[in-house]
Amino acid sequence: MTKAMTVRKKEAVIFLNTSQCLTENHDPSTHGPVKQSPPPAKIPVAAFMIHDTICPMIFDMDSLSPGDRYRILASLVTPRPIAWITSCDRDGRPNTAPFSFFNVFGSNPPIVAFAPGNKDRHTPKDTARNIRETGDFVVHMVDEPLSQIMVATSASLPHGTDELAQHKLTTTPPEKISVPRIIEAPVALECTRHSTLEIGDNRLIIGIVHTVHVRDGLMDEKGYLDNDQYHPLARMASPDWYARTADQFEIPRPH
Repeated sequence: MTKAMTVRKKEAVIFLNTSQCLTENHDPSTHGPVKQSPPPAKIPVAAFMIHDTICPMIFDMDSLSPGDRYRILASLVTPRPIAWITSCDRDGRPNTAPFSFFNVFGSNPPIVAFAPGNKDRHTPKDTARNIRETGDFVVHMVDEPLSQIMVATSASLPHGTDELAQHKLTTTPPEKISVPRIIEAPVALECTRHSTLEIGDNRLIIGIVHTVHVRDGLMDEKGYLDNDQYHPLARMASPDWYARTADQFEIPRPH
């Protein structure tokens, strides 16, 4: 049995940092090696040998801290849609914040879900607190002109701070719920909370969509999208990376 096979079989857990190794892969276009850096921080990974080079392949999530797990998952599971959510507390004070652990999960009934974390270990974020108190929220999709304001509303502020007024966003009353929507956003989904699922320190809020507001020119009357007009931002690697979605292509599905 070769040395490489022996190490692969054992899947030894080691610690890597930027000073330990570089992985070399063959680049067929240049007929030479391409160097890739290993993980930037010390993280336990299962590793094996290829051509006498240590190549990290498996992150043991059971032995990592929550912060390390978040960084790895939030950097690799991309691109993600961004839910820019408005909510109000029981006194009617609005809050606005973005969340990228979010998606649509069904159409009968139409449901969305997102995962707001905590301000600290014991204090829910204002969005989660408000939805628990009132049950209503609006999910907005974000395009590039709103990107800077959207990111600014992710700041941790005292409860009751009105980011809508702070950033001079324009709102209008909703159709069916109690929370205003942002007029500048290309899409807004009026939602009510269906349920909240808590697993460990994770919180998943599931909402039923009652009304969808779409900027004129993005869809026709039958609900078919004009892909040349709708370019929502996407969340990329943690902590600060985003992607534009103007470069799209179509792959027809088999019949």
